[in-house]
Amino acid sequence: MKPILDAHIHSIASGHAYSTIAECARAAADIGLSVIAITDHAPGMPDTAIMPHFANLRCLPCDMFGVRLLRGVELNIMDYTGAVDMPAGQYSPLDVRIASLHTPCIQSGSIEDNTNALIGAMQNPLIQIIGHPGDPAYPIDVARVLDAAQETGTLLELNNVSLDPNTTTRKGGEATVRALAEGCLKRGLPVIMGSDAHVHTAVGALDSARQLLEALGFPSGLVVNTSEELFAKAMGIAL
Repeated sequence: MKPILDAHIHSIASGHAYSTIAECARAAADIGLSVIAITDHAPGMPDTAIMPHFANLRCLPCDMFGVRLLRGVELNIMDYTGAVDMPAGQYSPLDVRIASLHTPCIQSGSIEDNTNALIGAMQNPLIQIIGHPGDPAYPIDVARVLDAAQETGTLLELNNVSLDPNTTTRKGGEATVRALAEGCLKRGLPVIMGSDAHVHTAVGALDSARQLLEALGFPSGLVVNTSEELFAKAMGIAL
């Protein structure tokens, strides 16, 4: 299983990331990726990108160093209805729209609360991906999340940081991530791997997620990172 794209990457605009867009694109070219998405945190996250950053992404070239460059955002889910922190008119023009739970933006509630927050976001037709849904800070009802993913066509992300044994970020969420992956396989739902890179050296770092999928016997045809065509179809965009 060979990934050719990474759709969850942060630049210095996110405030707590450390590389420029150009550095991320160069790193992607160096490891043979053909497509990346820059998905900086939306303004609900403290000290992150301001609204004009996202409005002005249109000035970026479509290609850097031979890598297709997609414009994106990681929206912050702000309440248990799944509301996010940007007006729809601001994020709808972007190519990649991820929604995630983050502790600076929303406190963890009950399993029902957290699950409702993800389901509410998935019911937003503009949101294509739920980022790191296995975060142990937000326990969820896996079956209900899978039901919503199936009903809405929203991709569930297998976040490499959540599975990397060398990081403490979201440590303890491996069982939930695995249960989500197993559920997607059983239902025939596509998934997406994401590096969640906050520095250019982590762009395309998907090994932990890839190893889990391979161990489960996931077919490449259900992993949208393996094909521009699969990715474009799942995201509802043209490449």
